[in-house]
Amino acid sequence: MDASSTTPDPISRPVLTVSRLNREVRELLEQGMPPVWVEGEISNLARPASGHLYFSLKDERAQIRCAMFRTRNRVVRFRPANGQQVLVRGRIGLYEPRGDYQLIVESMEEAGDGALRRQFEELRQKLEAEGLFAAERKKPLPELPRRIGVITSASGAAIRDVLQVLDRRFPAIAVLIYPVPVQGKEAAGAITRALRLAVARNEVDVLLLTRGGGSLEDLWAFNDETLARAIADCALPVVSAVGHEVDVTIADLVADRRAPTPSAAAELLSPDAGSWLRRFQGFGDRLRLTQLRHLQAERRRLEGLFKRLEQQHPGRRLRDHAQRLDELDTRLRHAWRAGQRLREAALRQACQRIDAVNPRRVIRQSEDRIAALDRRLRATQAHQLERRRERLAALARALEAVSPLATVSRGYAIIQRPTDGAVIRKAGDVQPGDPVTARLAQGRLDCRVETVHDQEDWT
Repeated sequence: MDASSTTPDPISRPVLTVSRLNREVRELLEQGMPPVWVEGEISNLARPASGHLYFSLKDERAQIRCAMFRTRNRVVRFRPANGQQVLVRGRIGLYEPRGDYQLIVESMEEAGDGALRRQFEELRQKLEAEGLFAAERKKPLPELPRRIGVITSASGAAIRDVLQVLDRRFPAIAVLIYPVPVQGKEAAGAITRALRLAVARNEVDVLLLTRGGGSLEDLWAFNDETLARAIADCALPVVSAVGHEVDVTIADLVADRRAPTPSAAAELLSPDAGSWLRRFQGFGDRLRLTQLRHLQAERRRLEGLFKRLEQQHPGRRLRDHAQRLDELDTRLRHAWRAGQRLREAALRQACQRIDAVNPRRVIRQSEDRIAALDRRLRATQAHQLERRRERLAALARALEAVSPLATVSRGYAIIQRPTDGAVIRKAGDVQPGDPVTARLAQGRLDCRVETVHDQEDWT
């Protein structure tokens, strides 16, 4: 058999260099495995001048080499040491020059807090996926709350800090404290119940959930899932200020606003009293200017009304009617006298004719006719006089009905300012202590306002 037929062709075989092999294995490891959490004991710890950390993590059966670069180990909150149990998060890699399989560490925690950190991270990712941290679902804070509800320990430093800041910035804001334990097994349930109680009572405008600083275990009550969902479902805006600025809890992430400290939360919830005072002073200036313009317009309108009233004053109309009545009475008297003279002349003529013819019957008829005419004349005169008296009485009654003097005579009074004579129509036109003048049917009274009641109360 030919040897060339049994030996593989070197050109057709895939041959890798060691470097190429290590590089492909590294890429396979880095791309194929996501970041992992690993717990173990530190050994063979090295701190070269570069600032990187090199160590091994081991348990009772195996170990793995680890590398943590300077940019990552700067944020570690403790100093790692050999024999220390830690929890690390990293990605699998390969050190190509030596072909060493290793873990590139991105974060490190002491193992005591590690389980809590894992629980925190799992719950954070779960709630974030549900949208509980979304900015669009967060409620705005009131610009000027009338009452702030504070859920915290009644004896802690946090409530003292909050009250001091509120008293300094805006002491008019009322504070209602919902006392709860802020650490321990019962704390999360107590805080959740207090939150729901505040919503049910609806006696505050905003809620502040706060406590002072502490370890991760001390703050763990604020990483409870039930509490987080209660905050998300709360109808009132919630501000969370748990621990110090570096401490972040699930309650901080779900709340409508997070403050780094209890004092900062009080600053956030309370406006500056000085700026509000200046704002109200501006409102007062604008109100006074508006009132002045309104009073000037009303004064001009009142002057126009006075002119119209003077032109249409009932006294003037009464004088006109009285003059007209006198004129009608004079004309009536003249007409009556003229008629009387005519009838007397006719009577004389009739008497003359009677005397001339002297028939007794004609005389009697003429006398009867004269008597009838005289009665009709007197009746007509009396009727016309009665009709004019009735018209005069009706005009007098109409005049009396529109006259303000009739109203005053029934026990009412016209209240005026003594300074400008303006008539006061509502209680809001005067202030306690203002002088006023009361015009009565006879005379006037100089008075001073004791109390102003804006609403009518006749009881």
